Amino acid sequence: MAEYYKDALRLGQKEIKAVAAKDDLALMPTLDEVLAGKKTAGTVDLGVVQIPIDRIVGTKSPGRVAAFAPNFMPILEENTEFAQKWKALCEAHLAEGIREPVKAFEYMNKFYIEEGNKRVSVLKFFGAYNIPGRVTRVLPARDGSEEVEIYYEFLDFYQHSKVNFIEFTKKGSYPALQKAPGKEPDADWTEDDQKEFSAAYYYFLKAYTASGGAKLKSTAADAMLSYIQVYGYSDLIVTDPADIKKNLGKMWEEVALKQEEVPIVVKLDPPEEKKPNILQNLIGQSQIKLVAAFIHDGNPLKSGWVHDHEEGREHIEEVFGDGIHTVPYYDAMNGDPLEVIKEAIADGAKLIFTTSPRLLQASLRAAVDHPEIVIMNCSLGSSHRYIRTYYTRMYEVKFILGALAGTLTETGKLGYVCDYPLYGQIAGINAFALGAKMTCPKAKVYLEWSGIKGAEAAAQSLREQNIRIISSQDTARFLKDDRWIFGLSYINGDEKRLLANPVWNWGKYYEEIMNRYLDKSMQEEYEKSNRALNYYWGISTGVADVMYSDALSTSSKHFCDLLKDSIVHNLCTPFRTPLTTQSGEIIGEGEPSLTLEQIVTMDYLVDNVIGEIPQYEELSPMGKATVDTAAGIENAQSTADPSAPKAEAKSAETKVTAESREDDE
Repeated sequence: MAEYYKDALRLGQKEIKAVAAKDDLALMPTLDEVLAGKKTAGTVDLGVVQIPIDRIVGTKSPGRVAAFAPNFMPILEENTEFAQKWKALCEAHLAEGIREPVKAFEYMNKFYIEEGNKRVSVLKFFGAYNIPGRVTRVLPARDGSEEVEIYYEFLDFYQHSKVNFIEFTKKGSYPALQKAPGKEPDADWTEDDQKEFSAAYYYFLKAYTASGGAKLKSTAADAMLSYIQVYGYSDLIVTDPADIKKNLGKMWEEVALKQEEVPIVVKLDPPEEKKPNILQNLIGQSQIKLVAAFIHDGNPLKSGWVHDHEEGREHIEEVFGDGIHTVPYYDAMNGDPLEVIKEAIADGAKLIFTTSPRLLQASLRAAVDHPEIVIMNCSLGSSHRYIRTYYTRMYEVKFILGALAGTLTETGKLGYVCDYPLYGQIAGINAFALGAKMTCPKAKVYLEWSGIKGAEAAAQSLREQNIRIISSQDTARFLKDDRWIFGLSYINGDEKRLLANPVWNWGKYYEEIMNRYLDKSMQEEYEKSNRALNYYWGISTGVADVMYSDALSTSSKHFCDLLKDSIVHNLCTPFRTPLTTQSGEIIGEGEPSLTLEQIVTMDYLVDNVIGEIPQYEELSPMGKATVDTAAGIENAQSTADPSAPKAEAKSAETKVTAESREDDE
């Protein structure tokens, strides 16, 4: 036993020197010191649980600090009474194992030992994973900080899974892991679920560590969630450890991205073209066509969204002629969308547009496996390194429509139908409401969700409240079907008149992207960045606009044009601050307007909106699928107590920074 103690002593002394070299206090943390000056919310007796050894970080009080290094290895000399007791425990462990539970406190998913420090030291020395302990949980007071909110997400997750050995650094990660095996937010894990996940995690941890994960600021659990997002939960469970390491190597940039405090760069304008007439130059040099694939979750006969994107694809064919060949693929969600993307690659596509947030996960998997292919997904707020996303600042148009609606209403009651609670959609609701309040201070916007009850039922609910002016779906393709309403419409009994409609000018968007792809400026932009790239273009680039109907007066059209020009020239912003939320919270006080991050990650409604953001369980199956695979806001991803304090800081997963040739909004 003496040799074991000598080895442990050397490890302890080495740890002391390493910590001291970093100018840190060479002392083990104590819970008493950690809690000094902090508010707590009581304690919970957890009984006897298996404590992960690597989650044990200190002692309850300073009494034993002088005997251990921060890694729990001994630092007292071999001739001490402490050393003799340590060696006796070592002998007992080797003979029959240490079974007596230690006594510990858990705070913020870290453990502090009150009784049994030497037992922990011996088991750490021999590389044990767990130790039984009688644990008392100390609850932090909810103060709105991101760290505490992540911990309360952990508590919800632990309640159902009893998994306590993983640590996430991003909000939303624990709910995402709960969903990963296909479980509802309130579903309990079976014992087999726990064992299966535990084995898979430790295999993953080994591969992650061997790949250099210890050098990253993010955790193995952060990396594991990225792996699941790319390869799927079932793949993690069944894949051989060697293949996990191989897959990690292919997606390492995605893993490294998770350590970035601001992982997303949002491009508000297209990158500058390097040279004019690039396509003509290329055609003169080569007769080889560029093949661009457009992959849709539905088909243009049934979906106005797909129809609009198809018009954008046809615009590309017209503009670039023989230089580019485009291929559409419909109804990708009817089977495995990954196989559809693979088919497009096999057909020669070098640039692939997946036109729905529901295709995000398949797009990411294909991009990791085929880094030579540029894959772009039509969604907003996703922090993935290997794919770029593109979306329009449609909230600018919604602000104009809201202002127009405010000039037209006689009662002050306006309707708004939204589909799914995604980032970007919430900004649209609030922009419409703020525009309406600007021109009609008494305006109230009544909100319904087509992602819960369907578009027609949502609109009917508004009509039954005698609301005449309603903002609904953003396409006018199916106006021949008089059951539906589109854009901003006036409805009075059987009378339905379209007043103005948001225009998603996908043809312009795809033309701009294609030019930048052909002159390599997009590729160079990607190579120079170490973060996720989101293209979020607006009215100023021509990708978003307003279409007026003949029913709208000339003066109303002039008013809308004035607002549009003001937005283009940065003279008007939809989100001038301060804003007041439904709960009375003041947002952006002391600042001229909201930042781009605050706009993209909105998860609240302003005070003149009547309605609420739905909970996940309320959504239709398609709504749940969309929120699961895209950037669904927290309210729709959680069943947490809505009265609980909300974090002011946003998750690093959705933190963004804007880059533009013009001033940021």
